[in-house]
Amino acid sequence: MNDTKVTIRRLEAADADRFRDIRLEGLRRVPEAFGSSFEEESAHDLSWFVERLQGSHVLGAFDGGELLGVAGFLVQRGRKSAHKGVLVGMYVRPAAQGRGIGRALVAAILDVARERVELIQLTVECNNRAARRLYANLGFQEYGLEKDALKVGDRYLDEILMALDLRPS
Repeated sequence: MNDTKVTIRRLEAADADRFRDIRLEGLRRVPEAFGSSFEEESAHDLSWFVERLQGSHVLGAFDGGELLGVAGFLVQRGRKSAHKGVLVGMYVRPAAQGRGIGRALVAAILDVARERVELIQLTVECNNRAARRLYANLGFQEYGLEKDALKVGDRYLDEILMALDLRPS
């Protein structure tokens, strides 16, 4: 990472207000990057965000007390799918972009994932070239395309499916 002041750590219940703020900012600024919507999540009170943090593994990148970016990790449910995890909710505030924060967040998620799953997957909107490049540089490979994966307003968006095999070679 280009910025030594930034620290990455797991978000806790006490971080729910900052998590809510950055999550809603991301949903508002880049609705095509998320499966959820600003309208859906802004209707929830703070306790919903506390539960979300407690039910998943969300990392935050901090500069002092300021939350600059987030990324989450979920293990898939069910006996036949529990070997797979998903990278979700990746967002870095515009003012913090270009500092290596996104790369550091994904690398930290991969460290968590290696302890729990054999394969990590993600989806990324087709036109988000910067994110696709970041994920590819970290070893993710494209394996499919979901046409009309999301509908934002009257626009349909395609998503690229990407995965990284975490098993030792």
